Amino acid sequence: MTRTPLRPLARILHARETGGNPDLIERENIRRRHEVMRDEWRVMAEQRLLLAAFCCLLVFGFVGVRMWAIASTPVAEPVAAVSDARIDATRADIVDRNGRVLATNLVTHSLYAQPHLMTDPEGSARALAALFPDMDGERLRGWFTGDRKFIWLKRRISPEQMQAVHDIGDPGLQFGPREMRLYPNGALAAHILGGTGFGREGVQSAELLGVAGVEKAMNARLSDPATAGTPLALSIDLTIQAVIEDVLGSGMRLMNAKGAAAVLMHAQTGEIRAMASLPDFDPNTRPQPLVEGEAGDSPLFNRAVQGVYELGSSFKIFTAAQALELGLANPATMIDTTSPMRWGRHRIGDFKNYGPELSLTDVIVKSSNVGTARLALEIGGKRQREFLDALGFLAPTPVEMIEAPGARPLWPESWADIHTMTISYGHGISTSPLHLAAGYASLLNGGTKVTPTLLRQGAPVVGPRLVSEETSAAAREMLHQVVERGTASFGRIPGYAIGGKTGTADKPRAAGGGYYEDKVIATFASVFPTDDPEYILIVTLDEPVETSGTEPRRTAGWTAVPVSAEITRRIVPLLGLRPSVEYLGDPEITLARN
Repeated sequence: MTRTPLRPLARILHARETGGNPDLIERENIRRRHEVMRDEWRVMAEQRLLLAAFCCLLVFGFVGVRMWAIASTPVAEPVAAVSDARIDATRADIVDRNGRVLATNLVTHSLYAQPHLMTDPEGSARALAALFPDMDGERLRGWFTGDRKFIWLKRRISPEQMQAVHDIGDPGLQFGPREMRLYPNGALAAHILGGTGFGREGVQSAELLGVAGVEKAMNARLSDPATAGTPLALSIDLTIQAVIEDVLGSGMRLMNAKGAAAVLMHAQTGEIRAMASLPDFDPNTRPQPLVEGEAGDSPLFNRAVQGVYELGSSFKIFTAAQALELGLANPATMIDTTSPMRWGRHRIGDFKNYGPELSLTDVIVKSSNVGTARLALEIGGKRQREFLDALGFLAPTPVEMIEAPGARPLWPESWADIHTMTISYGHGISTSPLHLAAGYASLLNGGTKVTPTLLRQGAPVVGPRLVSEETSAAAREMLHQVVERGTASFGRIPGYAIGGKTGTADKPRAAGGGYYEDKVIATFASVFPTDDPEYILIVTLDEPVETSGTEPRRTAGWTAVPVSAEITRRIVPLLGLRPSVEYLGDPEITLARN
């Protein structure tokens, strides 16, 4: 910018020559200079105002866009801005078929320490050791006075314990919110539910993960936030489950058994209405797995699903049914039962000598190994294996439990003729009680295969046909005769048509091979009512001994059958099954029911 002098020399000299006032020239130049400066400042101010207005418009525009984005975002609960805020602790409830709660969540707290915030580390260590007997006071004192900044003390504490820790008054003892899994019925249905544990953990939350049973098998469904508000409905009935566990426990003690298992299955749908394994545990305080000894010695072991046993003569009905289906025999066909039966160096005998022959029905009623073995030879190993495979005995059950895939049945790879004979009466093949329940249901429900399930079904799923309705009805009648006049006579219940088959198998040694001489697995598989089959009940006792007589008795007829009968007697009213004949007090008067 060219700066104009306030007193230009030429004009000053001219003014003096003409008598003008040179000061007026200076004042005029000052005025003009000020006007130019004013114009420049005005322009500068206008530019600044425009810039400020543009900045304000930009800021308000950004705020408006942000407000629109927030308003258009779905509403969500705010979460704390901490490292574990993304851990999802939500888990759906589990209920029985009637909506009664089996597993739910309970809000509780965890306890942790930040030693650098503590005012009295040693005093707090002593107080915590007195409050929690499982804590070592000296170890706590070492932690609190050391260099550690964060220490987990308890993953879960009760409200009473939380208040007691709060009363200690040390700011370094702090609490974090938690959701814990609560099983309000304690040990009831423990093996079905399994239990949960913590996965990822943070101060503000922890991830709940299934560790066994349905909780682990259905973990994805239970932990999915999209279905967290919808309970998982199981097929079991809590009342029936409680009755079966109560009677089974009493029977196990009465029969001096090491363990016991029971499965109640709906014959038409495959729904498991109850399943028990004893000894059991409380999933609220799930014990640690055994690190030595036999797996079956642990209360965590599910004998109904994981227990793979030789189930003895309960398999004979499958041989009889296959012979009927193939047209090799009918219920009245006479079968050679000459005992002993020799096959090479092997000898097969019966519990008693039943004479030279029995009808097919009596082979089942009297439980003849010889008669069943001769029938199996006529069927042949290939057809026998195909039939058992179709019934589901050669593969793990697909039930919704994490333990099920690992419970693989055991059978001989060669399947020679001797194996065909022994398998026909339940020796040489090992399966679980759940396998047996599904096999009985598929055979006796009219002949269509069912798949065992722990999930409540909206409608029955009709599986492929395995045997004809005539064969199924004949098999049911044979089993009814077993209860009426055979090895399961203790299973009779007045007013109800019960059918079933006993099975007593020597227990194999855990090491060294061979079998124990005085230890058995006793099983009773029953169906009721036999004229219109609705339920299959399997009861298995591990190493039972009935001692009411002069000599100990171990067979299923003396051990498993009475326990099964008491279970059935207790549950038939709860299942809505009415007796076919009701006794009214006078032996001459009965009331027949349709």
